[in-house]
Amino acid sequence: MGSILILCMAMMISAFAGARSGAAQERIRLGLSSISATSGSIWVAEEKGLFKKHGVNVEVIYIGGGAARVVSALLSGEIQFSVGGGDAVIRAALRGADTVLAFSPMNRGLQRLISRPEIRTPAELKGKRVAITRFGSAGHWAFQLFVKKWGMRPEDFQLIQLEASPAMFANLEKGGCEAAVLTMPSFFVAEERGFRTLADPAEMDIYYLQNSVDTTRSYLKANRAQAIRFAKGLIEGVAYFKKYKKESLEVLQKKLRIQSAQEKDIKYLEASYNLLATKYYNPTLYATPKAVETSLEFIAATEPKARGADVKQFVDESILREVEASGFIKQLYETEYR
Repeated sequence: MGSILILCMAMMISAFAGARSGAAQERIRLGLSSISATSGSIWVAEEKGLFKKHGVNVEVIYIGGGAARVVSALLSGEIQFSVGGGDAVIRAALRGADTVLAFSPMNRGLQRLISRPEIRTPAELKGKRVAITRFGSAGHWAFQLFVKKWGMRPEDFQLIQLEASPAMFANLEKGGCEAAVLTMPSFFVAEERGFRTLADPAEMDIYYLQNSVDTTRSYLKANRAQAIRFAKGLIEGVAYFKKYKKESLEVLQKKLRIQSAQEKDIKYLEASYNLLATKYYNPTLYATPKAVETSLEFIAATEPKARGADVKQFVDESILREVEASGFIKQLYETEYR
């Protein structure tokens, strides 16, 4: 009888411990608007168990269709965080939605407008076909900023939607379009094959919100502890990516489904890694105010409410400030990832 009692108690303790463990690993769904190397730090945090290390079980899912679609999924409750071009979350907030920009893994956008070799100037591209992933995507947003910088209008071009950089580049090579807004590693391939870079944000002093991680204010209010653990996973994902090149390249190769081990394919992937790790990834994840200002200036053309709007009303930095104040980021880079 005593042994049965002991066995029952052991089972109860085991069940209780399991319940505590399950509660610790809270589930979060993170939706991506596109498949791109720019999500490398997020994939690393997922694949290397960095989210789980901080007590959250994050499922990274591909939704596609540009930032507008993932924001819709966010508002419907299908996902808790979305990743996409930041203008979509700002537009939604201006229209009364509960959306807010919480984290910015990248400090500026990096899409490049690549044209066929015979197209030498923006003027020569006027009236021609330009490929983007989707309307409302970061690529579409970047293209509109390039056009504004040139003193032209989006209506001066024929935009076609082709979902992903590899598909756009294939179309460009076949003559289906005269230019395309490409991301990594596609623009490395294009440049090497003689296609021309007509626009590069880094060379044009253009800042915009690429791959902002967005959520809702109500979610942050109701799940603050969970959001803090999620933020730590995101931050450590960037730190890991910057330090561990080989492992991060393996994750990129898996997620981008690069099956080939050919030297040229690995070369392009490595070039993408180097650019992200040294120039674009943002260790603190704070959004660049200038990028938010750029978004508001551009959105104001169609959304009058954006004129004179305060940048701070679209960004919630409270989670990051709490994480930073705890010494987590400083310790991360001074010890484990120095």
